[in-house]
Amino acid sequence: MPSLALPDTSDVRRNILAVGQQIMAHKGFSGVGINEILTTAGVPKGSFYHYFGSKEAFGEALLLAYFDAYWAEIDCTLGRTDLTWAQRLLTYFDDWKNTQSVLECQGKCLAVKLGAEVADLSEAMRAAMKQGTQGIISRLAGAIAQAQAEQSLSSPAPAAELAESLYQLWVGASILAKVERSPQPFDAALNSTHRLLQIPG
Repeated sequence: MPSLALPDTSDVRRNILAVGQQIMAHKGFSGVGINEILTTAGVPKGSFYHYFGSKEAFGEALLLAYFDAYWAEIDCTLGRTDLTWAQRLLTYFDDWKNTQSVLECQGKCLAVKLGAEVADLSEAMRAAMKQGTQGIISRLAGAIAQAQAEQSLSSPAPAAELAESLYQLWVGASILAKVERSPQPFDAALNSTHRLLQIPG
């Protein structure tokens, strides 16, 4: 008789994190209990505490996994050699608008959803959030510097300063889009992005 294949423990952990990301992107960290995540993921409570010592530890792991995936996506977008560096930046922000929609973000707006909440709840989660957002800003700064060098944008401002301003602009637009139930804040952010970077057209 063939032996039954046991699920890969890394797959179980990834499944718990993926389900948690989907749910918390909608309800926030405090509004979601461990039981809801485990019921949706179809795993027993013992599995949760095998991988995560507490809900806070789960939240930290969730943010680290989220930003790892996010960095991979932004690296892919900014690594496109068929576009100028300015076009790569605009593609990134266009993707932001399309994936962080007003009603359904498919778990991709976790940083926006949890940012203010977890900073007051957990130092470990705040540190993970800070590390993640700094990773995004540094990548944007690198792309802006490349765009300045190839002259596909005209702004003479320091790349790091522009990157931080743009990230803050788009996080704010994401929050306002939720409040207003409208994509208009994203359109305004895109217009401001063109002006800040001084991209022709």
